[in-house]
Amino acid sequence: MASGGGTKAVVAALSANLAIAVMKFVAFALTASSSMLAEAIHSVADSGNQVLLLVGGKRSRKKPNPEHPFGYGRERYIYAFIVSIVLFSVGGLFALYEAWQKFQHPHGIEGGWWWVPIAVLVGAVIAEGLSFRTAIKEASHTRGTQSWVSYIRNAKQPELPVVLLEDFGALVGLVFALFGVSLTVATGNGLWDAAGTAMIGVLLVAIAVILAVETSSLLLGESATAADVAKIEAALAGDGTRVIHLRTMHLGPEDLLVGAKISVTRGATGEQIARSIDDAEARVRAAVPSARLIYLEPDIPRGDAS
Repeated sequence: MASGGGTKAVVAALSANLAIAVMKFVAFALTASSSMLAEAIHSVADSGNQVLLLVGGKRSRKKPNPEHPFGYGRERYIYAFIVSIVLFSVGGLFALYEAWQKFQHPHGIEGGWWWVPIAVLVGAVIAEGLSFRTAIKEASHTRGTQSWVSYIRNAKQPELPVVLLEDFGALVGLVFALFGVSLTVATGNGLWDAAGTAMIGVLLVAIAVILAVETSSLLLGESATAADVAKIEAALAGDGTRVIHLRTMHLGPEDLLVGAKISVTRGATGEQIARSIDDAEARVRAAVPSARLIYLEPDIPRGDAS
């Protein structure tokens, strides 16, 4: 994965989720709480998702070849999209199914182990909070002055937004689980446990939909940010060249394709045009390092007289 910060956040989330999943399954085995089962499956889904992000990052580093001349940068987008599917199906739909079953056959948390799910959930909140803090810290390096909503919508590197949403969803889901389990313990009414499970399911489905929308946009091919487009235009016009039109598209988080038609002086020799294009490419790469593939087409504006 090209982004070291993204890798650090993913590994931190994976470590936390694996440990939390084990604790939740133990709590479910001792209490048969549907909220605990939904949360355990949620943690397993999140762990699988983090593995997918790491695999996508590794595969994206493969070198270009004749079959894929622009490289494999979009592998990271593909695996991030798969994450949204896993979160929707394994996490959200399973929790909703488990809630429906519990509504049909509610039962309280009985026996001497009633305190276990509460203790596990409190411990999980602490572990997820630490993971979330790591993701926030790493994302802050690239977020700049954007709001968090804007950052998630505009980020070209999928790992950090995915981990941020997953960790945020995990923390809110743990609050829902605590709500359901605590009221079930206090009242002996299993419907509270079912309600907490249903809330977790709705939350995970909503997050999965957001991830699917954002990653599908990246898969289709998003342009450079407005700030980068402005830098590219300024770089191209650095020697007085006029940009006739400009198109950009991300082939991966760190691979930007730039195509532009630029003006050249009528009567310029081929050598002069080639040198002008080489200089323009150098200026663009200096202004926006991710612009690794640049194709410039020289043209004589119609308004120029001969």
